[in-house]
Amino acid sequence: MIIPNNADHAVSGARARAEFLLLGKDCLVHNEQHALSPPLAEVPPMPLRYLFIHQNFPGQFKHLAPALAALGHEVVGLGMNQLPAPLPGVRYFRHEVNTAKLHKPGAPQLSDLYGKVVRGESAAARLETLKAQGFTPDVIFVHPGWGEAMFVKDIFPQARLLIYAEYYYQPEGGDTFFDPEFSQPSTAALRRLRLRNTHLLHAMSACDGALSPTTFQRDRHPEWFRERISVIHDGIDTERFKPDPKASVQLQAAGVTLRPGDEVITFVARQLEPYRGYHIFMRALPELLRLRPQARVVIVGGDGVSYGANPPEGKTWKGIFRDEVAAGLDMRRIHFVGKVPHALLTQLMQVSAVYTYLTYPFVLSWSLMEAMSTGCLIVASDTAPVREVIEHGRNGLLVDFFDPAALARTVADTLERRATLQHLRDAARQTVIERYDLNSLCMPALLRFAQAETQPGQSVKQ
Repeated sequence: MIIPNNADHAVSGARARAEFLLLGKDCLVHNEQHALSPPLAEVPPMPLRYLFIHQNFPGQFKHLAPALAALGHEVVGLGMNQLPAPLPGVRYFRHEVNTAKLHKPGAPQLSDLYGKVVRGESAAARLETLKAQGFTPDVIFVHPGWGEAMFVKDIFPQARLLIYAEYYYQPEGGDTFFDPEFSQPSTAALRRLRLRNTHLLHAMSACDGALSPTTFQRDRHPEWFRERISVIHDGIDTERFKPDPKASVQLQAAGVTLRPGDEVITFVARQLEPYRGYHIFMRALPELLRLRPQARVVIVGGDGVSYGANPPEGKTWKGIFRDEVAAGLDMRRIHFVGKVPHALLTQLMQVSAVYTYLTYPFVLSWSLMEAMSTGCLIVASDTAPVREVIEHGRNGLLVDFFDPAALARTVADTLERRATLQHLRDAARQTVIERYDLNSLCMPALLRFAQAETQPGQSVKQ
């Protein structure tokens, strides 16, 4: 367990709960004025009704939905999970999948698509209820990745449908078959890949506009659809994520307090799994710790799987790759801290000497951008879309994803020379300020997109 030394970051669950009014079995609405005023934007003469749909709501809509509510629009969210944090002015509803229907069909290659259809039906049932209660949205913004977009237009055919085009699976140039240790091309694999895009194609054919956060993610989509995708990043709050020379983090179990200036190497992923290079990072540690005998490694992430294949039954990727190299490690200097609150993660970034980020060519993590905004010294994999934000030698350092030895040497050398590499930290933060700042750049662009002031295919300068 790790504990932040700054008590201001602690949030009372009871107090947060008291800020809400319970409107029904599964609907919450904030009862206070939105604390963060959005950038100035013209409010249409008649406020619009917005519906945001995301399996893990709010997901990528966490800034945009409350910003639209603050402008006077009526905003409703729909998802499957309990709302993780208050969204001012946003009414939230849940849809629940009938687990009895989630049996696998006779053809195993259809199991993934079947799950998407079931989620689409579940979302549609909740939308029918909202419609019967008098809610008819003008604009629907949906993440189609789990199937919730499949039947939206059947219920609200007049609504403007926007989709968050996060990723489209292709046999080359992306995550598919990137890591031969875990996936190999085959006829069966290619067929599964083609079917994996079916629900996305439904959403693409029905939508009136689409948004991707990076150029790489836009370009994963078929060429015929790309011109309809606007590239606008979700945005990073650079005032929240900034350097703090007074930050400190306590590793309670180890009895250690980490501060800026310590040799702290950080690895962060939602789940400790191959897609985010966990296996490569672990294989680099024996040599890295040999080269830097004073360094400590803090590893943040869960034991599950967000992307890619599951580990063998009864095991975790975390345990598999930790055990693979355990004989060569001083485990007293390696700290697995699990998932941590976002405020504490920020403090961990602020005390990090080196922040490592490894990924297949896939979706770009917010954590990398937040680390850059915090002024971390970044060592990352030389993969897309990392190359969109990190230029080797200017605002960070890039290494071959598949070369643990190169990763170990680069991080060790960075620690040795870190007094001369402040310019990389400064440039990393400046990159985010100039290209991805939430309030000055991304939010105004997102509001224009959502309020139909941006034509499909336009992008914010990044």
